[in-house]
Amino acid sequence: MPEVTFDIVWPDGSEDQFYSPSTVVNQYFQSGQTYELADFVQRSQKSLTLASERVRQVYGRPCSMAIAQLKKIETKAECFSLNPDSKVTIQNIDHD
Repeated sequence: MPEVTFDIVWPDGSEDQFYSPSTVVNQYFQSGQTYELADFVQRSQKSLTLASERVRQVYGRPCSMAIAQLKKIETKAECFSLNPDSKVTIQNIDHD
């Protein structure tokens, strides 16, 4: 399966890179686009859950790494959830 990494900038300016085992994230994110925090989290939940499901369909088990990436996103997003103006920017989406 084609893998994808996407680099983001959090509301505080810190950066992270996340992994998806599927290109399905391309349907949810665009390089250079900025998303409100809640929207970013929802898109992450949908895309990484679908990516994990695609792995399950091919290999018979979900992708634990995709689920771990989602948990990391959700945990970090909580740090910014009290600020209603929090936004996340997708810097780059790279296809391996």
